[in-house]
Amino acid sequence: MKLISSKKVTVYLSLFTALLSILLYGLTYFLPFNLLYLIIFTIITGLLVYFMAKYLVDRFLYSKIRILYKTIHDTQLIDKDLAEKVQNTDALHAVEMEVMEWSENRGSLVSQLKKQEKYRKEFIGNVSHELKTPIFNIQGYVLTLLDGGLEDQSINRMYLERTEKSINRMITIVKDLEVISKLESGELKLCFERFNIIDLINEVLEMQEIRAKKNNIKLVFAQENDSSKFVYADKKEIFQVVNNLLVNSIKYGKNKGTTHIEVMSMDKTFLIEIRDNGIGIEPDNLPRIFERFFRVDKSRSRNMGGSGLGLAIVKHIIDAHKQTINVSSTYGEGASFTFTLDKAK
Repeated sequence: MKLISSKKVTVYLSLFTALLSILLYGLTYFLPFNLLYLIIFTIITGLLVYFMAKYLVDRFLYSKIRILYKTIHDTQLIDKDLAEKVQNTDALHAVEMEVMEWSENRGSLVSQLKKQEKYRKEFIGNVSHELKTPIFNIQGYVLTLLDGGLEDQSINRMYLERTEKSINRMITIVKDLEVISKLESGELKLCFERFNIIDLINEVLEMQEIRAKKNNIKLVFAQENDSSKFVYADKKEIFQVVNNLLVNSIKYGKNKGTTHIEVMSMDKTFLIEIRDNGIGIEPDNLPRIFERFFRVDKSRSRNMGGSGLGLAIVKHIIDAHKQTINVSSTYGEGASFTFTLDKAK
């Protein structure tokens, strides 16, 4: 269907009406006046004008709608399909609805892109900030040693140990970023197996026992040590999940506080809960708790080490298992993290 302008529509329709009027006038000139002839001529004239007007209007609408469709559709309709759509539907109403839908989606997309851009800027800023501290520390220690501290027995070993600590922190950040990157891209493949979640939790508790005593935190496991609860998951990754959540509860726990671990049986899954009576999380911070580098207490957590990526890694691992993880907290009273794992058959 060829394109046509509104001016051409007006001219063609006027010419057609004029020619049709002349033709009918000529017929009435040669034929005697008769009411039946008048009715027939009127009906024929109305039909001819209707079909001609429809044809011209369809072409005009097609020429305008074609531009809109090529703008709002990523996969554009071919001209033949669009011409049929114009002829067989209420084109203006249909296009109006599609344009409104496109506008809403576009607005949502723009909003999402702005949010992602803000998140990207925050992420880059956080990475820079997290790496800046150990880098500056290392620089300060090395410069002090080069300026004569290396020969000073009272400080050289201490500064080298502090340098090593800052390097280890950088390595932790880089490794955690690599883990998240692999999880997001799908490069990190999960190795599912059947294992006893009770044994795994006991292993994590033994590993974190010294840290808990140092922070004066009591670890309470609500399950009997000889009981067995088998799950089907990636054992290595779930070990990291439990370990990260336990370390987090110890880090933010109160002096003489308690961390409870419990495994509850559901229909087809086990629900694992790690609950503490620590400082808790403010309501405004709960939606952001799984973001990269987000810290509830920035000064305290940085002083205690860590990459600030632990909970983000936990969320990615649980999502990769197609399971759910939730957090609830009352600020000043503690927090509870729960996640599910499929039962092994």
